[in-house]
Amino acid sequence: MKTCVAIRHVAFEDLGSFQAPIAAAGYSIRTVEAGLDDFAALDDAAIDLLVILGGPIGAYEDDNYPFLGPELALIGSRLRAGRPTIGICLGAQLMARALGARVYPNGGVKEIGWSALDLTEAGRNSPLGVLDGVPVLHWHGDTFDLPDGAVLLASTAITRNQAFSWGKAALGLQFHVEATGAGLERWFIGHAAEIGGVPGLTVPKLRVETANCAAGLEALAPQVLGAFLSDMM
Repeated sequence: MKTCVAIRHVAFEDLGSFQAPIAAAGYSIRTVEAGLDDFAALDDAAIDLLVILGGPIGAYEDDNYPFLGPELALIGSRLRAGRPTIGICLGAQLMARALGARVYPNGGVKEIGWSALDLTEAGRNSPLGVLDGVPVLHWHGDTFDLPDGAVLLASTAITRNQAFSWGKAALGLQFHVEATGAGLERWFIGHAAEIGGVPGLTVPKLRVETANCAAGLEALAPQVLGAFLSDMM
């Protein structure tokens, strides 16, 4: 059986709507906990699909989170080898950094909530094409420069580099395609301090947006994943 490893940085930011279609595609799923599990002990060659999930830390906070060094080494080695990799939010930032790009605060602006992407021509012809005009979840205060050799797939007015591909086997997504309506109730608790620190942002407002938008994204996320897996074959 093929193996998928999901790197999780905080318990409630999980595979979400990717979980079932990854399993249905014939992968056994193993979750690796950042800060607890040893990245150096992983056999990268035995991982058929790596999914690097989100989290509330900065991809540049090595002093606070020493596990970032081994995690970046794993990601960089994997990308150079052309092994299938998806990064979501923090995961995309770590991919960008592993490819030599800069990751940094997005001008003091936090992009939190639901809005549609502006897909590039390459994005419309990528696995993200099904998301054209569809609101997706944004939850970040950092951004990254586009790595050398990467192809820009999507932007928003606040964040230019919302998605990129690097070769055929790597997809970095600054936004959250995997988010589910039910799962976000845990985010509203876990990210309470961050929500409270953004003027005009409240849990009730996010809950209303989620009720209006989550079901549509949940229906399309498996198609995004399926198209990515198909493109690798």
